[in-house]
Amino acid sequence: MTLLRTSANHIAGIAHPDSLAEQLLEQMLYKTGRRASAAEQKSWSRSLPVLASDLVEAGLGDVEMLVEYHLPLTSQRADVVLAGTHPSSGAPSYVVVELKQWSSAYRYEDNPDLVEVPGMPGGPKLHPVAQVKGYCDYLADFAKSIADQPDALAGMAYLHNASDPATVSDLRAFPTGVTGRLFTAADRADMIAFLRTRLATGAASHSAGDSLMRSAVAPSQQLLKVAAAEVRDRPQFHLLGNQQLAVDLVLHAVEQARSADSKRVVIVTGGPGSGKSVIALSLVGELARRGRTVLHATGSRSFTQTLRKVAGHRAPRVQKMFKYFNQFMTAERNGLDVLILDEAHRIRETSVDRYTKAELRTDRPQIDELIAAARVPVFLLDEHQVVRPGEMGSLEQVQSHARSLGLETQHVHLGEQFRCGGSEEYVLWVKRLLGLVEGGPYAWKGDPQFAVRVADSPQELEHLLSQQFDGGYSARMTAGYCWPWSDARKDGSLVPDVTIGDWARPWNSKSDRRIGDAPPAPLWATEDGGFDQVGCVYTAQGFEYDWNGVILGPDLVWRGGHFTTVRAANRDPDMKNSKKVSDLRFDRLVRNVYKVLLTRGMVGTVIYSTDERTRAALRKLIGN
Repeated sequence: MTLLRTSANHIAGIAHPDSLAEQLLEQMLYKTGRRASAAEQKSWSRSLPVLASDLVEAGLGDVEMLVEYHLPLTSQRADVVLAGTHPSSGAPSYVVVELKQWSSAYRYEDNPDLVEVPGMPGGPKLHPVAQVKGYCDYLADFAKSIADQPDALAGMAYLHNASDPATVSDLRAFPTGVTGRLFTAADRADMIAFLRTRLATGAASHSAGDSLMRSAVAPSQQLLKVAAAEVRDRPQFHLLGNQQLAVDLVLHAVEQARSADSKRVVIVTGGPGSGKSVIALSLVGELARRGRTVLHATGSRSFTQTLRKVAGHRAPRVQKMFKYFNQFMTAERNGLDVLILDEAHRIRETSVDRYTKAELRTDRPQIDELIAAARVPVFLLDEHQVVRPGEMGSLEQVQSHARSLGLETQHVHLGEQFRCGGSEEYVLWVKRLLGLVEGGPYAWKGDPQFAVRVADSPQELEHLLSQQFDGGYSARMTAGYCWPWSDARKDGSLVPDVTIGDWARPWNSKSDRRIGDAPPAPLWATEDGGFDQVGCVYTAQGFEYDWNGVILGPDLVWRGGHFTTVRAANRDPDMKNSKKVSDLRFDRLVRNVYKVLLTRGMVGTVIYSTDERTRAALRKLIGN
């Protein structure tokens, strides 16, 4: 949510800068529920009037200023987005502005991507041009109104207190372009000329601002879907703010460690959804492309196995880049350039377990093994996710152990969140709908971040999903295991086993290889071609897609105001034997299956039931 939508003329007309800061303070408290920091207040009161004055002088006083513009799907904010029309085409045109009060800045340890600002605490900063370019790249990827207009976006960093060109000369080495220009107080005339090439002077128009503020948000790229390209081909994510800073710091630390024959520990902290695993994969890909020795390790079997399967599906060599924390007991000291420790809050006290050979059974801390294995160990952790006895991996513990070894540490905190559109309210609603928690079913009250719809036929379900799929969203259909599942025909085609009236579709392929247009079973949820088959719980579990279609089969029907299970309608061979799976156990398992299926969507879910009475109940509970 953008804090203030105004114009340069309005800001220039405010009698005192503090009055402007007060307006923004009130807006922040009202819209976000938090108070502004001292740095934010100082920036607003000193930077915005300067920019507004320059715009007025350029004849752009009526151009809209979107102050503290909130980038979609993140908590990141651009200082200002100028919204107007292009002087040549008359189409909407935007300039993202990053305002810096720096009077001087220097390259950090001869690295053009990082800068050091005298007197400013917190270590090196990301180059402001890299910062604004990241904002532009992100907007072009996520704001559909801009994605359709490739020339609609420009960006600039404005160091309005830097009046002496010599004090920021180091920053000029960074490559610039339309989405990343650098201007100082000494370049004011050039900046005004640049703005006039992007924004037309004249009467005010709110259409460009309206278009951006109301723009549909393109679906976010899913981590597992792009992992293969991430580590083998090219970067797939637009890193923002401290995400990019963390990557640049690691890349810089690697080069410093190699040239100086030294060692440095980097720690990246952040909560769920802050982008730690995106950073990890970005580093694996970039370091591998640079020819540096790098490995990725976690303490999670499911995460490592999935990354091996997806990222290394057609490249066995890539699979070997994904390890476990306990695999470095005998690693060569500093044998790697970088060891990326994802989910480092799951580090154990020691690597010893019941399978460890007798000669390796020592009390050496696991963290010591991991730090020793690379010149630059990178810890990505969330201190609030230590959930099992024997786990240790807090910021203080890592820093303390590094200090005991005489090693320098650098810490980056990821304050931003990158939400997938998930809804806690929806998850609770599903659990109560299925009787998995107490309280009973209740009417879906809606959630602006998540859509729930009911289809009256499988054709309608597929049509609703197809509309979203054609609009650029990922989508999949899933169903309970209530139909037979045939092997592929001799010609490789799949049998349309899921038959409902005159509608029929095949289950996802059983094969680990692509069959025609159907992806292999492990990649049904992420690879092209998966929309044309129906997935079951075994292929859908653990994956996400934007739009989720769920067919409730005849093994789960609504009777007497709640769901009940029908064992005879289920075709899952693992459920057949009543001696191995009791009726009570079957009931619980089926409800769990549908809970998994109903919670795969990131943007919305469409539900269809083969039972008419169940459809009627769902329409009353959900409506459309």
